[in-house]
Amino acid sequence: MMTFNVTKITKTFSSFELRTWDPEGVIFYGDTNPNDDWFMLGLRDGRPEIQLHNHWAQLTVGAGPRLDDGRWHQVEVKMDGDSVLLGVDGEEVLRLRQVSGPLAGKAQPVMKIALGGLLFHPSNLRLPLVPALDGCLRHDVWLGQQAQTSAPIPTSTRSCAVESQPGVFFPPRAHAEFSLRGIPQPHAEPWAFSLELGLQLAAGAGHLLALGTPENSPWLSLRLQDQKVVLSSASGPGLDLSLVSGLPLQLKMDMSRVVLSQGPKEEVLALPPLGLEPLSNLWAQPQGFLFLGAVPGEVSSASFCLDGLWAQGQRLDVDQALSRSQDIWTHSCPQSLGNGTDTSH
Repeated sequence: MMTFNVTKITKTFSSFELRTWDPEGVIFYGDTNPNDDWFMLGLRDGRPEIQLHNHWAQLTVGAGPRLDDGRWHQVEVKMDGDSVLLGVDGEEVLRLRQVSGPLAGKAQPVMKIALGGLLFHPSNLRLPLVPALDGCLRHDVWLGQQAQTSAPIPTSTRSCAVESQPGVFFPPRAHAEFSLRGIPQPHAEPWAFSLELGLQLAAGAGHLLALGTPENSPWLSLRLQDQKVVLSSASGPGLDLSLVSGLPLQLKMDMSRVVLSQGPKEEVLALPPLGLEPLSNLWAQPQGFLFLGAVPGEVSSASFCLDGLWAQGQRLDVDQALSRSQDIWTHSCPQSLGNGTDTSH
């Protein structure tokens, strides 16, 4: 978060370059009072959106080209008298008139600006959106002066020099949890459940996914180890499959066996009678979870990139996880795993 003394602001514009594959989230938020004087620039369906609330106007407006194409875009926001101007790549795409007053007239002398997040609950927006934005900022100037940095807020907007591609990136120790009640349900008669990971890149050792509860060891898990995927089950011995990057990894379960496959390779884990019953019972428990990445209590060195995750053929959105690490790149992946790809946002 940055703070500014409004009585000392002489240039009423901010500019920066943005790169993202994420179609929705907050680029920046600013206020002098979160109750009655705030401004938000974000993305919705990939296009810029301005929301503002003050004594002169309360509005939500979207305009301009899609910015979620993974390219660098120059963005400028400027106050001009009672107007707010939005420019993208050197072109004015939006001009809002009679929506603002002079900074000198602000009741509060301090303006706060937060990057990639909000300073109030998302439900207080005029039109709510998922605030976390997986993106990169560079060459940023805020109100034409040097900012004073205050306490940070959770954000997933990062400054980065790493080339990226679409996907979801889990750096070491990162994790996300989905309630099994909140994802597509298993087929009932006969019982069957499937998961598919579009695994693009992987390195290190640690969990890729697990099914279980937070308090106990996973009932079923996939671990990354020595460029192999190791399937483990609480019902007995497991198996492993040599990993080939770029091919979907499929996990299919029924009451008698678990099948792990990638491309033409397939390994089958036969289960004893009623061997999968404890797993099927997880769906009836409020604490039944699908864990992605590190499981509770694990110190994992595994990092991996997914181009998608599907349960029962339906894509899961990491932004909709019950909880997740802030350092997950929810819509982008580095083009290779190495130095600079395991840092936090």
